[in-house]
Amino acid sequence: MAKKTAKSELKEDEAEIEEAEEVIEEKPKKLEKPKPEKKKKKEKGIFSCYKVDEKGLTRLRPFCERCGPGYLMADHGNRYTCGHCGFTRYKQNQQ
Repeated sequence: MAKKTAKSELKEDEAEIEEAEEVIEEKPKKLEKPKPEKKKKKEKGIFSCYKVDEKGLTRLRPFCERCGPGYLMADHGNRYTCGHCGFTRYKQNQQ
């Protein structure tokens, strides 16, 4: 049996590392797809509930009848709903 010296073991280890690096580099790169454009976000906050005219401010949504001024109702297409008390008022059909 042949004895291995520290230098020969180091050379073998370095050779194995180089082979491993070559294997890693040979992997094909994935093609990057173009990213789609982001949609513009809707306005949030209390300023989206009012419209500014020459005459002044106009409310786009009504106040809750039960809770009083300060509690705006949410617009759900065919109805208005209060988030505080749960009161619902249906919109009149405009035909």
